[in-house]
Amino acid sequence: MRNPSLARLLLVLALATGGAALAQPRKPVQDFNAPRELTAEEREAAKQRAMGNNLNSYGKDIQVKTQPFPWKAVGLAGLVFLVAIPFGFRAFRNTTKEMDDVNTFGNNSNRGDDEAA
Repeated sequence: MRNPSLARLLLVLALATGGAALAQPRKPVQDFNAPRELTAEEREAAKQRAMGNNLNSYGKDIQVKTQPFPWKAVGLAGLVFLVAIPFGFRAFRNTTKEMDDVNTFGNNSNRGDDEAA
């Protein structure tokens, strides 16, 4: 079989896409209606709205809502720390004591019945 030439492929492609384009329903062209002209007062009012109405009195209209200090959360955190401190101190003291007993580098007086090095 012969390979189809480039011209035939382009012809088939043009017919297929042209047929698809013609199969679409046609919509009537809409007329362009220009927006009506604004009066000078309307333009000035629109300009003021775009600028935020009155920039000079911006700070007068804003009311800052202050959050109350979370005393309950601070008290609860303090209580948790007060309860946890003795347990942490005891764990620190026991761990330090165990590390001193196991330490074999340097002073060998705590080794017990081990052979002398």
